[in-house]
Amino acid sequence: MSFWDIRFWLRSARADADLKKFRAEHGAAAAFDKLYADNIDPWGFEVPQFSYQRRKYQTIVSLIPKRHYEHALDLGCGVGLLTQQLADKADQVLGLDVSTVAIQDARTRVQNMPNVGFEQADVLNLSNDLDGRFDLLIVADVLYYLQPMSDQVLKETALRLRRLLKPGGICVLANHFFFEIDPDSRLSRRIHQAFTWSPGFGLLHDYRRAFYLVSVLEAV
Repeated sequence: MSFWDIRFWLRSARADADLKKFRAEHGAAAAFDKLYADNIDPWGFEVPQFSYQRRKYQTIVSLIPKRHYEHALDLGCGVGLLTQQLADKADQVLGLDVSTVAIQDARTRVQNMPNVGFEQADVLNLSNDLDGRFDLLIVADVLYYLQPMSDQVLKETALRLRRLLKPGGICVLANHFFFEIDPDSRLSRRIHQAFTWSPGFGLLHDYRRAFYLVSVLEAV
């Protein structure tokens, strides 16, 4: 663990604390908009010295099963840093995020990437028009922001996200994980269990990396 990794996690903790405060004041969607409006890079993903998240994204992309994908979806894409890395993995890539501020910024980043697009959407209220469109779904560092949070919500979310995929489609689920007694890590474990236990998914692989988990699942 480097000095800059510690700085990154401290900045991330501050962003999460601000988001919690904004939620109480403004509601979920408006909270994310305010967070990004105050600082378009609230978690510091683009700070050159903070290499942790870039390494994490590279690893997530490397764990995608090697096959041809027609349509990929990055759910909870933020400003689209991971979405862009999917451009050579699928014919068409869509990033969805609840924040209109983040989506506007993401669109400016991909003006020279014709197969990548972004739209505003709420993971808890996805359009049925999206169902069955995708053969690759990326859900990275998103679901622990769900409100309300319960095992029932997680199970229902896993079933809802399964409907986005074609039969045989791939879901890559990634969340931070530090150690078993850490409350946030226990929540990450619950998220992964909700998906691996869901009747709509079959687990292909679980990967434990330094400070995060990745589960690769197939729509059954």
